[in-house]
Amino acid sequence: MTAVPPPATHPIDTSKPHPARVYDWFLGGKDNYPVDEELGRQIESLEPRTKYCAQHNRWFMQRATRRLAGEAGIRQFLDVGTGIPTEPNLHRIAQSAAPDARVVYVDNDPIVLAHAEALLRGTPEGATEFLQVDARTPDRILEQAEGVLDFSRPIALSLIALMHFISDEDGAYDVVERLVAALAPGSYLVLSQMAGDFDPERTRQAVEMYKAGGVTLAPRSRAEVERFFTGLELTAPGIAWLPDWHPELGVDEVRNGTPVPLYAGVARKA
Repeated sequence: MTAVPPPATHPIDTSKPHPARVYDWFLGGKDNYPVDEELGRQIESLEPRTKYCAQHNRWFMQRATRRLAGEAGIRQFLDVGTGIPTEPNLHRIAQSAAPDARVVYVDNDPIVLAHAEALLRGTPEGATEFLQVDARTPDRILEQAEGVLDFSRPIALSLIALMHFISDEDGAYDVVERLVAALAPGSYLVLSQMAGDFDPERTRQAVEMYKAGGVTLAPRSRAEVERFFTGLELTAPGIAWLPDWHPELGVDEVRNGTPVPLYAGVARKA
């Protein structure tokens, strides 16, 4: 089953950067605007390994999805903060292991909706859907996702490089808690988050750069990242740096020993 995306309800705002489009620029994509590239170049000038870190985020998503669709037997995935399509997408990984996997993508950037056709090309046995919903409205996400996913059965909730764009004041922990609360036992939370305790001064400068561009950036310490997993059972190796989370599951990944200051974790709901 492949769903047809609804018409865009919000015009694309090219006057200010958007995290999904800046991330696309980091990954070498072409679906971004000069304002996104400008912020991306500013961040890269401060932190030259930013593009390398963005790529490792994608690789972590692929490894986690590969493991959950394979070894853990998960057949449903809810990916919030999808971003602009970059192959292989989450559903490609999941449905290559389990053709009947059902995947719902969520993002609030209209440009992601414009590329939804690429996201929605899944297997005939499975299902893929794109929802244009703000990540800070978990009840709306859950309400719309119920049209594709069965919340009485396990789901893998994927929050990749999302939560550092939602501040505590905007209810970051409440968002995760609400989404996890709706999941059935046996579900998983997959999360990566920019570290706030790796290089505090450089991190502070990055926060200011994003703020000047009208984008919230909320780096967090290891303890603050662990808080997202409250009540869940972290799988080995627990909270880890991105490259250290099951590197044996990687395919065609490039590693040069460069530090990647993002935390990653996967946890199961008992």
